[in-house]
This record gives sequence, structure tokens and C-alpha cells, in this order.
Amino acid sequence: MRAAWMMRAALLALLPVAAQAQDVSKKVYQLHQKLITLDSHLDTPASLDLPGWSIDEEHGVHSDFTQVDLPRMKKGGLDGGFWAIYTGQGPLTIEGFRKARDFAILRGLSIRSMVAADPANFQLALEAKDAAPIAAAGRRIVYMSIENAYPLGEDVSLIDLFYDMGVRVSGFAHFAHNQFADSSTDPSKKPRYGGLSPLGKELLKEMNRLGIVPDASHSSDQVLDDLLALSTTPVLLTHSGCKAIYDHPRNVDDAHLKALAAKGGVIQMNAYGAYLRASKPNPQRQEALKALYGQMREDAKLSPEKRAELLAKRQEIDKLYPDTDRPTFDDFMAHMLHALKVVGPDHVGIGLDWDGGGGVVGMEDVVALPKITDALLKAGYSEADIQKIWSGNVLRVLAAAEAGKGK
Repeated sequence: MRAAWMMRAALLALLPVAAQAQDVSKKVYQLHQKLITLDSHLDTPASLDLPGWSIDEEHGVHSDFTQVDLPRMKKGGLDGGFWAIYTGQGPLTIEGFRKARDFAILRGLSIRSMVAADPANFQLALEAKDAAPIAAAGRRIVYMSIENAYPLGEDVSLIDLFYDMGVRVSGFAHFAHNQFADSSTDPSKKPRYGGLSPLGKELLKEMNRLGIVPDASHSSDQVLDDLLALSTTPVLLTHSGCKAIYDHPRNVDDAHLKALAAKGGVIQMNAYGAYLRASKPNPQRQEALKALYGQMREDAKLSPEKRAELLAKRQEIDKLYPDTDRPTFDDFMAHMLHALKVVGPDHVGIGLDWDGGGGVVGMEDVVALPKITDALLKAGYSEADIQKIWSGNVLRVLAAAEAGKGK
């Protein structure tokens, strides 16, 4: 282990001063680079299937609107995280389940292909103990997760296939109720099951058996209650915020935070602006974006020409209808510091929802991540605390899931 960390220190010494993130001192930047940093919710796999897009090349958040790639991960000191297989909610029909299953399998293969294509820079991680040696070797850590269990259809044994693929964290629902659980944001604003469905409880048992961490983000408070009562291992909120700071259905109240921590769980703080605070309405922008996104389908195979056309339209929308009331880095930190106040540094982590809507003014992409370390130091948290927040806590939850397998 000592040799591994010596290798990591040598690699860090090669980083150019120009790579230092904005607004932090050299000392803080070097400390940040020394830490093992994981983000528990990366929607970046969606970028992997874009025409002409490469994870190995540096892109720009204001040009192609992506937020994570290898050069920017290095600059921002992000060692890796949980790369999500996200599938939008579709109809609860045999055909809907089949299409979602096929899409999810292909998205998982895209993650595995990224690793296989560049083994010098990426490595698949399957257990909690894998993170440290991968980081020490200068590679990016690739855990896999599922956002929305909808692709499993009504056959919970299908989770075994995704486990074999590498999935170690799975959520239950997304923006709408599905066959497994109630969503916190279903358009009906009414519960369907009042928590997990009977099939959702079966899925939880299978996840506990395999050692997959249950993720309650996007699910309703009642689903979180069920998970805390029924799961044999700790529960994770991979990308959530605090209701005490902003009362949004996607956020969690203090009572649930305390219950989560009491069972060994962790809330990973997100940076999705709409969940951080209310913003002034911008109906023209919203209508223009809605029309633009209406031209895109999740499973569509964009040509390079079509993608360039859509990017140009998006840039035009930004010029015509600028978003002048976006949440800021301080809004994000308000949620983080509140969670730390309520449950302490053993139960808080980071899942910023990059490439899935995350990002705020002052923290637009992963290059700015050292600002979080800087803010935590200024708030009085120790290096040991910050290491827990960046990766220690989520790895502890993963290790607990591994230890509980088959019980």
C-alpha cells in the first residue's frame, strides 16, 4: 500500500501548475489531488454514445454542454465514481420493458467498452477495496450503477445480469412511479403503492443477496422508509439535497436524514439547480428548450451533422433567453453544510449529477471540484473528514453491502 501511495504522489507531482482549478490556493489544490475523490452519480455514460465524442479528449461545458471527460477529471482531481445506466421512464408494458432492457444493456456495454478501450486510464471497480489501488496507479475508478430499475421489467432476476456486468448500486424509480416504487416527482402527485410495491420488495431482497447498494434518490419518502425498514444493509441517496434548505420533493427532511444515518446510510449531495432553490420563471427559455429536446429521443442515433445542428440551436437559446437566475456554488454548499450539521461527516458524500443536469454558477464542470474541498476546510472540517465525504463514506456503504451478501 505504501508503494502504491508513493506512486500516486509521484504522478501528482507531474501535474502542471496550469491545471490548478480556479479560486483555490496551491496548498488546497495539492491536498484535493491527494484525496481519493468519487462522485456517486455520473450521467456521463450518455456522452459516450454521442457521435464523434471521446472521453479521452477535453470538451467545453459552454460549447458541447458536457461536464466530464478524462482531461477535466485530471484537472479537477476527480478519481472516478459510479457511472450510471440511466433509462427514462416509459410505459409499464411488455414492449416498454423490452425496449428499456435492451437500451440499458447497451448503455452498460458502453461503459465497459470505455474501460476496455483505454485500460491505461480507466479501470472497472467491483469492490470497495478496489478504489485505492486504482487511484494510486493514476487510473480513473469506474463503478457502475443503475438509475431507475424500470428496465428490469417484472423479472427481478434480471438484476443478476447487471450485477455480472459490474453494477453495484441501483435505484428504484425516477421521475414517475414504476413497477417497483413510487417516485418523489410523479406527475399525479399521488402515491401508487405508498412506498415499495410487492415487486419492489422482491427486488430489494435480490439486491441485498447480491450485495448491491439500494439507492433511494428519486424515490418517495415512503420508499426511503421501506428501504430503511427492510434492507439488510445501509441505504444510499446517490444525488439528493435537503428539504430544510429548499422544500422540493426530491429533497430529504431532517427526520429522514437522521433515520438514514442511524442505519449507517449516506446522503450524497447533488448540484442540480432546480433542487437547490427556487429560480425566477423564464417561460420563453423553457418553451424553447422543450421544443429542442422534443427533437431528441433517448435511444436515437444522432448523426454528427444532426448533433452539431442541435448544439447550435442550444447555444442560440442561451443567447436569446439567458438563464439569469441560476443557483450558485453557495446554494450547493448550503445544502451540504446543513446535511453535515444534521448527521455529521460520517453520513454525507458527493453526487453532483454531472451530465444529468447538475452544475451551478461557480461550479460548471468537474474542473471546479477543488472548490468543495476548499469550502469544507474553511468550514472547519479536517482532512480526515473531507476524505470520508469525498469517498470514504460511500465506500463504507459499498463494503457493508458486500459483507451482507447472501444473508
